[in-house]
Amino acid sequence: MSSQDGVVLGVDVSTTATKAILLRVDGSVVGVASSEYDFVTPGPLRMEQDPRLWWTAAQTAISSVLAKTGTPGGRVESVGVCGQMHGLVLLDARGEVVRPAILWNDQRAAAQCDEIRGIVGRRRLIAITGNDALPGFVAPKMLWVRKHEPEAWARSRHLLLPKDYLRFRLTGEYALDVSDGAGTALFDLAARSWSSEILGWLDLDPAMLPRIVEGPDVVGAVTDQAAAATGLRAGTPVVGGAGDQAANAIGVGAIIPGVAALSLGTSGVAFAPTASPVVDATGRLHALCHAVPQTWHLMGVTLSAAGSLRWLRSELAPQLTWDELTALAASVPQGAEGLAFLPYLTGDQTSHPDPLARAAFVGLTTRHRLGHMVRAVLEGVAYSLRDVFELVRDASPEPLRDIRASGGGTRSALWNQILADVVGVPFALTRNPEAAATGAAILAAVAAGWYRSVDVACAAMVEVATVVEPGPDACAYDGIRAIHRNLYPALRDSFIRLSEV
Repeated sequence: MSSQDGVVLGVDVSTTATKAILLRVDGSVVGVASSEYDFVTPGPLRMEQDPRLWWTAAQTAISSVLAKTGTPGGRVESVGVCGQMHGLVLLDARGEVVRPAILWNDQRAAAQCDEIRGIVGRRRLIAITGNDALPGFVAPKMLWVRKHEPEAWARSRHLLLPKDYLRFRLTGEYALDVSDGAGTALFDLAARSWSSEILGWLDLDPAMLPRIVEGPDVVGAVTDQAAAATGLRAGTPVVGGAGDQAANAIGVGAIIPGVAALSLGTSGVAFAPTASPVVDATGRLHALCHAVPQTWHLMGVTLSAAGSLRWLRSELAPQLTWDELTALAASVPQGAEGLAFLPYLTGDQTSHPDPLARAAFVGLTTRHRLGHMVRAVLEGVAYSLRDVFELVRDASPEPLRDIRASGGGTRSALWNQILADVVGVPFALTRNPEAAATGAAILAAVAAGWYRSVDVACAAMVEVATVVEPGPDACAYDGIRAIHRNLYPALRDSFIRLSEV
């Protein structure tokens, strides 16, 4: 089959849904399907999901996109997978799930981060892995399970991350790509592989760890059982894929230094490719492997970006559509008439590396209505992301000349404008809003032989649709932001005390 007749499939295991996208050789979309699910919060600062939800949703999404586009499974030449990063998936010797996955925004393992720093030494840890120990990372979660759930730990034989669990269900292969591997705090960043030094210090069995692959590498093939469940052809190649942020960057063309990506999903992520490992000595920025071979990147995170807006709608206005909600905010002036919002619903990671940070509305009066609260959320997330981008700009060897934005939050024209105004740079939006799934499909296109490399594939398959420029009133945000930056330091002691209640 020639690439003119075939398609590639990208599957994205996100925090709230699994999405499947079919692309032609020019990057045009044949079809998209998704299947939603929720996470659970079994305690304060705890976020979990049953990995089997992802596989059920993937079966639905894949079979749906094939059916509604009339695409025979045999036309799919290759499959790429991507997904939420940092989730701890533990399987037993038979490949069965041991316990619910501990997600990227779970903050329970703060004590284990201190333990890792004490054993390894913070400087040595950052020098090897490129990162400080953070509660969201995999290694602290492993130590937490080992200490607090010894029976579950004793049954655990395999470690995977969310998209790797999906690939395992498709192929039966245990593997992990470098972009997800570098976010475990168990990786040698420069070598793009597991660190025997870190594993030894933490007394972790290397036999638990999957083999390491690059994003475009073929890992295995769709099994007969998976073919029957999804409608794909048995034997279809499945590639290493990427963590969702690396996949998102590929999906918008952020694959070379100077072209950055902003992902505005449940979290907000600033992503800047680098030609070699660049480590932030303070540990506030993540230094990780890109899914593009021999490329790395810097990354900073606001943990609750669109997640903050989702929470507000769920709790205060579930009867409103997203468009109706943001229309209320559009009628409110800049600064929300003195109302500010700190977007730390699940702690903070980059601007203020503090799992005990809390969200807050500050300045509420009887004048404020729902529209003011929505506007304050949109602006508060934008201020947090500006702080993150400033750290990325300071650390990046290349100036950021182009920022590509994607994610569910970018469907709001108002939010796009607020971001451009607050961050102070134009944002480019690509033609395909499902950037992460697109990036996974682009990696599959390289594996299928359509293109010789990821950069050539991006040049052919990624197209900028619109550019959002800072508006004439952008400077009005500067004074408001100065007030906003003082709020976390002023409230930090109260957050600590409240966490003890």
